[in-house]
Amino acid sequence: MRILIIEDDASLAELMSYALEAEGYCADICHDGSEGLLLALQSLHDIILLDRMLPGLTGESILKRMRQSNVATPVIIITALGGSSDKIAGLDSGADDYLVKPFDLGELFARIRSVMRRTLDSASPFLLQFEDLCFSEKESKLIHKDRSFPLPPREAALLAYLFRNPRQTLTRMQIIGNVWGPHAEIEDGNLDNYIYLLRKKLSALHTSVEIKTIHRQGYCLTSRPGKLP
Repeated sequence: MRILIIEDDASLAELMSYALEAEGYCADICHDGSEGLLLALQSLHDIILLDRMLPGLTGESILKRMRQSNVATPVIIITALGGSSDKIAGLDSGADDYLVKPFDLGELFARIRSVMRRTLDSASPFLLQFEDLCFSEKESKLIHKDRSFPLPPREAALLAYLFRNPRQTLTRMQIIGNVWGPHAEIEDGNLDNYIYLLRKKLSALHTSVEIKTIHRQGYCLTSRPGKLP
């Protein structure tokens, strides 16, 4: 699961990011409201942790613009404004939950789980399919006939992106920006390592689907011609 933290307090944002990644989440950080809106409108994240008081654009303005643009990404407002009228205004703006600073990290994790349960329960299980292979985003599970592999968060995010763009040459920059985040600083070999892990699982499933290397460009999810499912 990929989480966007829009918070101008750098130390708090880093603390939340570290704690979330220790729990197995992928976390991106943004400190400015205007930049936060641009990221939120891309719908790259599963949930957004949104500070209310931000430079550039307030959290409430970001939330209203998101909902006006039909971006349904769940949002938890995190703020020092804890009055009843503040909570009502935040929830009426389209927030899914409201957490007042200072807060316990355990409560933050619980609220994230609660919001995501409600989101998943309100929607049918999302199953991506390409050729003879399926990928359940809800369960982070790769499925071929009667066999399946559960995938860790980063592999799941990478495979979901490939499934949504089949038979397209995706550059390394495109993949890293959409899976790791637009400002991610990762070693070039990290992507290759995750591709290698996914290829091993595809090989074990004996599927017709493969991840093809496009020389000096990137990767493409395709199927081997003449391969029987």
